[in-house]
Amino acid sequence: MAILELNDAARARKMLHCCQWWYLLLLAIFLLALKVQGDENGVQTTVFLSPKFVLRPGEVGEKFYHNIDFPSGHIALKEFFGEVVDEWGNPVPLHETYLHHWAVNRYHAPMVVEVPKGNGDEGLQLSKYIVVRNSGVCQGNVQGQYFGMGSETRRTKAYVPDPYGVEVGNPVEIPNGFEERWLLNVHAIDTRGVVDWLGCTECRCDLYNITKDEFGRPLHPGYTGGLHCCYDQTQCRVQEGFENIKRSLYLRYTVKWMDWEDTILPVKIYILDVTDTGKRAHDSTSLGCQTEYEVESCDANGLGNSGCVDTKKATIVMPQGGTVVYGVAHQHSWGLGSTLYGEAHHQSPCFHYQLQFMN
Repeated sequence: MAILELNDAARARKMLHCCQWWYLLLLAIFLLALKVQGDENGVQTTVFLSPKFVLRPGEVGEKFYHNIDFPSGHIALKEFFGEVVDEWGNPVPLHETYLHHWAVNRYHAPMVVEVPKGNGDEGLQLSKYIVVRNSGVCQGNVQGQYFGMGSETRRTKAYVPDPYGVEVGNPVEIPNGFEERWLLNVHAIDTRGVVDWLGCTECRCDLYNITKDEFGRPLHPGYTGGLHCCYDQTQCRVQEGFENIKRSLYLRYTVKWMDWEDTILPVKIYILDVTDTGKRAHDSTSLGCQTEYEVESCDANGLGNSGCVDTKKATIVMPQGGTVVYGVAHQHSWGLGSTLYGEAHHQSPCFHYQLQFMN
């Protein structure tokens, strides 16, 4: 009887293993079927996952993933959408993981160079890469990404309307011996259990106990918060006794694209920075786009806590004329709106976009 029971148990385990195997196979086929979809206009939709990154409460993750999965060939990009999900594929709410920003950069790399898909500190042969930045207008490679947003990404339409498309993968533009690749930068802050959610998402230096930037350089006097205080693996202050449970996360990104055709009108990508000084100088970090700026408190301006709005303006000269077919603004908490005006139309904005992040 004991032998029969063991055999039955073994048979049951084998059947269970078989069922599990078929379940995983069917699940894989189902997921694969969801991964690529097309519509009647020839637009393909492909969904990818970034490599996994792990955060504990209060921790910052800023990752640079080279050679990410991306549609290949001579194509027109119509949309790029990204959001943070957990290991089960569930979207993670912003009050638990704040998506500070994500950005996607294009570059050409030698075909013989094998690039691991991990973070950007793995001895990659970056000197051999050719960065293919957008069409402007910031200096050097500053703000050179093709796509990028932040916490507003889930409620922002980012579809390039017909008959336009962002042309990539044109073999004429890729040097001999090189291939086109893409880099993904993800900057996320785990805000579970933090003592000050807003302060942590604003990267206040005192909450991170930071006095030096990621390269070990002392912070400039008066620098109270920003990117230099919430780089990879920094830690925002957490409530005493809060359970320190790590969480595995991914950036799930959706790319909409179509094979290139002569009927598609190519568009150029320009990123305008409200901190742009309008001046350019070789190797100068004090001129051009500054990426971030200080917003003084209402009390410092003598305006009190009621009706205080900080307004920042910049006048930017475009390198060439054209038609604006799409625009979007990237802002952080408490940003009220962004408006782009053409010089010849002071009263009528050629682009208007408004976001509300009020808590």
